[in-house]
Amino acid sequence: MDLNQLRERLTAIDSELVQLVAERQRLSTEVARVKRATGHPTRDFRRERDVLLNARVNAERAGAPPDVAEAILRLLIRSSLTTQEQVLVAAQGQGSGHSALVIGGHGKMGRWFADFLASQGYAVEVADPSPESSGHACRSDWRTSPLDHDLIVVATPLGITSQVLHELAQRAPAGIVFDIGSLKTPLRSGLAALRAAGVRATSVHPMFGPDTELLSGRHVIHIDLGSPEAITAAQGLFTATMAEQTVMSLDEHDRLIAYVLGLSHAVNIAFFTALAESGEAAPRLAKLSSTTFDAQLDVASRVAQESPALYYEIQALNEYGGESLKALADAVDRLRGCVAAGNAAGFERLMDQGRDYLAGRLAARPGA
Repeated sequence: MDLNQLRERLTAIDSELVQLVAERQRLSTEVARVKRATGHPTRDFRRERDVLLNARVNAERAGAPPDVAEAILRLLIRSSLTTQEQVLVAAQGQGSGHSALVIGGHGKMGRWFADFLASQGYAVEVADPSPESSGHACRSDWRTSPLDHDLIVVATPLGITSQVLHELAQRAPAGIVFDIGSLKTPLRSGLAALRAAGVRATSVHPMFGPDTELLSGRHVIHIDLGSPEAITAAQGLFTATMAEQTVMSLDEHDRLIAYVLGLSHAVNIAFFTALAESGEAAPRLAKLSSTTFDAQLDVASRVAQESPALYYEIQALNEYGGESLKALADAVDRLRGCVAAGNAAGFERLMDQGRDYLAGRLAARPGA
């Protein structure tokens, strides 16, 4: 065959692959229905392992790269799980016959929650001054709403959330109320006001971004404000998903978030700041890439695209934020000290300590 004929054959194979992927997706929908009817969990780690091992074996027999086959199957498994999870969430009908108000519903996470609640059958109303359309009933100011909703989600920017909570406390709505702020100590007074007003309230932190489709492996944190009914209702929103749910206190949350978000953000900001101020042009560094550098650069590039205002709030408004930044500065100083002093043994101890710590964390992951 000549080049054109070879390309035509590749195009035909590509079309066949797409058709097979579509068929696999349709089967995934049926699998979700059967799992729901029989009480089987959405995710089966043993089944996933078998699928991936079979992919590698079949690839070797066919003369194809096993790593490529495994990577393709991982993508297909993730797509299948996403389909199954969405089917189960919709089938659960958690919000059937109920109403929900999302204050700040035109923001990224506000939109996510509005769509997520609508998929469960809630009649969703969005309150947001932005003129953008979300596909849901909308009003510009929630203060003109009667607040007779079964569920009220506060998805406003962190800087104004506490004030919104205070205003909600003054009106003491009968429905369940929760915010989705990434920090809780700045909301302490607003959450206390809700509790004092007798509002059934909790505080939720979805540990994922607005582009998330599959909640498997993701965490949702619920803050105990003294209302078991509110926590149960908030947790119920995610029971059909594969999200890991945890209940903790407000202070415990922010102390942990200082490391989970604050430290990880700071490391990446420091990384791209050091590069930007190194005097080395980006194209020059690109010619000398390495596995570690490329992986770190990928994460740092995504962090650099995030909202500076939001990331500043995560650093500055957390009462425990200084703790993680000091830990980072101390770690860098110890590293510099080992190198400057020619202390190979000390350097090795840092590496060993990190290896042991990370091995313990990885072992604690679901499915490990």
